[in-house]
Amino acid sequence: MKIGKVYLVGAGPGDVQLITVKGAELIQQAEVILYDRLVNPKLLELANPNCELVYCGKLPNRHTMRQETINSQLVAKAKEGKIVVRLKGGDPGVFGRVGEEAEELARHGIPFEIVPGVTSGIAAPLYAGIPVTHRQYGESFALITAHDQSKDGKPLLNWAALAKGIDTIAFYMGVSNLLFICENLMKHGKSPNTPVILIQWGTMGRQKTLEGTLATIANQAKAVQFSNPAITLVGELVSIRKKISWFEKKPLFGRQILLARTDCNESALAKELMKQGADVIEFPKWKTVQTKENEEILNKIETYEKILFTSSESIDYFFEALLKHKIDIRKIQAKLFGYSDKLTKKLNERGFMATTSKSLHRFADGLIVGDSSFETQVAASGVWVTHEKQMDVQFIPVFFRMFEEVRLDTVVFPNAASVLAFAHGLNEMNRKLEYILKRLPIVCVGNETKVQLEHLGFSSSNLTVLPTEDDLLNYLPHMNNMEFAQMI
Repeated sequence: MKIGKVYLVGAGPGDVQLITVKGAELIQQAEVILYDRLVNPKLLELANPNCELVYCGKLPNRHTMRQETINSQLVAKAKEGKIVVRLKGGDPGVFGRVGEEAEELARHGIPFEIVPGVTSGIAAPLYAGIPVTHRQYGESFALITAHDQSKDGKPLLNWAALAKGIDTIAFYMGVSNLLFICENLMKHGKSPNTPVILIQWGTMGRQKTLEGTLATIANQAKAVQFSNPAITLVGELVSIRKKISWFEKKPLFGRQILLARTDCNESALAKELMKQGADVIEFPKWKTVQTKENEEILNKIETYEKILFTSSESIDYFFEALLKHKIDIRKIQAKLFGYSDKLTKKLNERGFMATTSKSLHRFADGLIVGDSSFETQVAASGVWVTHEKQMDVQFIPVFFRMFEEVRLDTVVFPNAASVLAFAHGLNEMNRKLEYILKRLPIVCVGNETKVQLEHLGFSSSNLTVLPTEDDLLNYLPHMNNMEFAQMI
């Protein structure tokens, strides 16, 4: 059997847009992905639905998969002839053990490539408003691991060289050893008044910071139970943050939004929420399974006076089928409709003057093109099921881990269909819909969505109804501050 290839890829510090172009392309091509805890799970949505996802995350004193096992998994999967991506948080060469993994692959004759990523020691400070070098405040910079293989896990460093020779120091995962770090820097010549900042979950919407000095920061962190994952940045350069802080000024910074999902692709709404600074979990994750083309309908496509498309995928599959069967698009005499404004826009982009219609029953004498969920909802003269939409059960453990690490503050339902899809997803996870929705504020778009929620037994006490997605985007930044709800 032909040997596959392993790509050791840096996923960046957390913000999904900070992965490299090459890294994103490799995720799309992968047949197996072994990923770490600090990899943003949304990156996995780039993968092929048939890609095998293997979690290799590590927590302090609790390893899901030990390094030796990871190494052997990389070798075994490559020997099966597969394209393997080892997805590592930040940059794989910065405290990412990429050297150990590459050595093991080389020892077994497995071809590999190493793809750099943006490291959190530089990215997290920038998102906190601190460049790690500056002509006025500091021209030297060091990346330091706050853990090593010593007996007590405390770093064995040349403290004098760090204290006297480096202007700005970034310690990775340094919170548990924070007092030890500060004491040694002060003992070897660093001023107790040197500014320090802790940056937790840097570049994410849930980013948190804590500022102090070498003399105070350890007690401050203990008082508020500050924890890893975090970067500890030490140096006078920290003081520039007051002038150029930018990320925390985004309108939805700090918000943790659960967005009910009906589409297989990332929604434009999710992108806009993240652009405004929120962390967004799109739930559940769907995949499509294309069905056989309906040749009977294709052969009489010119006879229909109106055609309704119920999903983005149905539009793609419909026109792919026309091309495959060499049917001239000019044969279509029908007026085209989209089941939502987004679908209408997609049809318009193909050169049709489409109209939005949210009533299936108007098409009893027309053609409805969509996934299998619409097949039994209306007795139309023509229903073409282009694909089946299935919940991607491989993402259930991914969602469990996502829910463990965020404190959600809002649930958003963009349309009526998203309510049932959301309920189905929670059922697959053995989580009660009532449990989550009665603990969180709900914002929905449209009265139909409100009615669907009420059909499931929810009152309007924690429900806000808005006419459009634009109204939703204008409303969310002004919601009253609330305590983060309990996690799912």
